[in-house]
Parts: sequence; structure tokens; C-alpha cells
Amino acid sequence: MDLTAVVTGAARGIGRSVVTRLREAGYRVVAVDISPSVAELAADGIVPLQADVSAAEAPQAAVDRAVEAFGRLDLLVNNAARFLRRPILDTTDADFDNLFAVNVRPAFRFARAALPHLTGTAGCIVNVASISGLVGIANQSVYAMTKGAIVQLTRQLAIEYAGRGVRVNAVAPGAVDTEFMAEARAADADPAASLAVTLGNHPIGRMSTADEVARAIAFLAAPESAGITGTILSVDGGYVAR
Repeated sequence: MDLTAVVTGAARGIGRSVVTRLREAGYRVVAVDISPSVAELAADGIVPLQADVSAAEAPQAAVDRAVEAFGRLDLLVNNAARFLRRPILDTTDADFDNLFAVNVRPAFRFARAALPHLTGTAGCIVNVASISGLVGIANQSVYAMTKGAIVQLTRQLAIEYAGRGVRVNAVAPGAVDTEFMAEARAADADPAASLAVTLGNHPIGRMSTADEVARAIAFLAAPESAGITGTILSVDGGYVAR
């Protein structure tokens, strides 16, 4: 039986790799992103949906598109997010509100929209958290708060829906070699020095790839993971084990 997934933040980076991995695993995918480039993903079994995940109507629109196009929904991957590295004294109320509006509220809303379709069908939710939601990292106060919220949302939904056949897990990436990371590093005063610090903090001596994170997400969604729920799987090159 063909399975169907909704993936947010799907146009590039981790999200795009997730779409590729899930399609290879046989999923039909609704790929959601604010960027017009999401249209490039259009293919057999992949329906792109250009939408701002922070818009109130976006979650239901994505779920409806999955059901209309493919007749069912089995998996939600909450991946869309923004990053902010800034000392707290330089962080504004607008920074705070904007990050929570993109990183947290949509994950809640998409889960709320998806869960009625996932209940009783061995459905899954996989959220993309971060090591920033697990350990303290300087100058990431608001970003870390948003990812900590994703960690706790994952645990709460896992407990609430375990008896209804829905598994909810999260991955917590460290630094990942994506455009997302490159853009954040380009804003640093000394990008080369910043990169050296990042690599030094990851025991494997490199950043993870988007595909490595996508593989972890696909694993958590797979039937082989039927006994796993409420887990935060770090894909961080050993960062939190230091």
C-alpha cells in the first residue's frame, strides 16, 4: 500500500533530502515551502505546495492536498525553521516573535491538522529539533528555546497518542552542511574562524549531510521503528556526547 507524507521546509537542505528519501521508500509526498522553488520538486508522486507555514490556513491546506491527491496521510515531517545566532541583549521582541511564529506554532498547527488522519493508521510524526534544544549554546537563546519547544512537543504528543497508534519522534541535528548553515555562517564576522569552531565541536570532525539527517527521519518513520516513540535522535557527529 502506498503511503503519503507531508514535509514542510521541503525546497532545499534537509527538507529536500527528506522528500528524496521518502519518495525512494515509496511514499507519495506533499512538499510544502514558502519558496517558489518548491515547484521544482514536481514529479510523479510529489505534489509541491507553495505556502507560508506560519499562515493559519497552511496546515489544513497541506493535509487536504495530501488527502485529495493521494487519498490518505501517514506521515508528517515538521522541518521548516529559521535560525538566529544573536546575543540576548541584541535580540528584539520581533526576533522572538518571528522565530516562534515559524519554528514552533506551525509544528503545533500541522500536527493538530494531521493527527485525525494519522490516528488508527499507524501514522507517524517526525519533528526536526536541534542540539540547540538539548544543550546550551552561546548566542542562541531564542532559537534554542524554539527547538526546546519542539523537543517537548514531541514527547507530549508521543504520550498523548501512543494508545491511538501514532508514533511521534524527533531528530536533533548538529551542524549540517546546507545552504541554511552557509547563509548563517556568512553573517559571522569571521566565517572561517566560525567554521573551525563548529568543526572542532563535532567529534567526527565534520558537519553532517542533509541526507544523513533525512535517513534518520526515514528510519524513524519506517515499520522497523514500530517500537520507538517519544525519542529524540541526535544526528550530531557526537556533539552532545562530549
